Amino acid sequence: MKELSVQELKAKMDRNEDFQLIDVREVSEHEYCSITGAQLIPMGEILARINEVDKTKEVIIHCKSGGRSGAIVNALMARGFSNVINLRGGILAWSQEIDPSIPTY
Repeated sequence: MKELSVQELKAKMDRNEDFQLIDVREVSEHEYCSITGAQLIPMGEILARINEVDKTKEVIIHCKSGGRSGAIVNALMARGFSNVINLRGGILAWSQEIDPSIPTY
């Protein structure tokens, strides 16, 4: 499974790279805090909404700490996606290392 650090994600954002960022947390978690630009597709819905996962560009998947997103990356890879990447440490790492204004829970 491919992984990306929060520093690498921030660098991609700073360079205005074209990628899709998907948040697989629950609606209430996303409403509490989120990474700007992340599209919410909860873990329990992503396979039913698989057509929303872009096959033409890099897709970075995140959750709270990396566990759920890692499971989704593996599930998508098993379904033929080779462009999916797990955000190591999730939004907790983003808050701790990139944007401390994002609350943790």
